[in-house]
Amino acid sequence: MRIVLVGPPGAGKGTQAAYLAKNLAIPHISTGDLFRANISQGTPLGQKAQEYMRAGQLVPDEVTIGMAKDRMHQEDAGHGFLLDGFPRNLAQAKALDEILDTDGLKLDAVLDLEVPEDEVVKRIAGRRMCRQDSSHIFHVIYNPPAAEGVCDVCGGELYQREDDSEDTVRKRLEVYHSETEPIIDYYKAQGLVVTISALGKVAEVTERAMAALRRDAA
Repeated sequence: MRIVLVGPPGAGKGTQAAYLAKNLAIPHISTGDLFRANISQGTPLGQKAQEYMRAGQLVPDEVTIGMAKDRMHQEDAGHGFLLDGFPRNLAQAKALDEILDTDGLKLDAVLDLEVPEDEVVKRIAGRRMCRQDSSHIFHVIYNPPAAEGVCDVCGGELYQREDDSEDTVRKRLEVYHSETEPIIDYYKAQGLVVTISALGKVAEVTERAMAALRRDAA
C-alpha cells in the first residue's frame, strides 16, 4: 500500500506511522528522517537543506520533494510506503502525484487523524521533558511524575520546551490549517481520504486505522 498520513501537531502521527508501517510491512518515510539521512550522508540535497536550516529558513519544496522522490525509489519502498510529514502543502501533494504517475503508480489512501484542537493543545502543552535525558518524557495529565517537576527515572528537573507552550502550539495549528489542511480537500476530490478519530490509547487508534484501511481497500 502507498499511504499518506496527515493530521495536526499532537495527533500522534509519528507513533501511529511506526505501528502502521510495521503492521503493513512497508517503510515509514518521515520528513525528519529524510532531512537527517541526507544531511548525515552529505548528499547534494542534504547540503542544500543544511544551508537553509543554518540560515533559519524553511527548506524549499523542491529540496524536500527531491529527497522524498529518491527515498520512494529505494528498493524497500518498491511494494509501498507510508509518508509522514510529506506532502505538507498543495505544491508537494501535486508533485507527489506527478512522481507516482511517472512510475505508473498511485496512492491507495490518505489517512487523516482527527483530533479536536483543544485536545491538541492539552496534549502538547502538558508535556514535560527531563533536562538530563530528553528521552524521559512525562505529561501533567496523562503521565505525571511521582513528584512534580522531578523525573521518575533519573531525578532530573522536568521542564516545558518553548515549542510546547500554548501560544506556540496555537501558532503551529494556524500553520497547519493554512498550509497542510488544504491537501485533505485535494485528496478528498480523488476519493482517497480515510478519516479516523485519533483519541484513545495508541493501540486503539492503530486498530481503528487498520480497520479503516482494510475497509477502504475492500
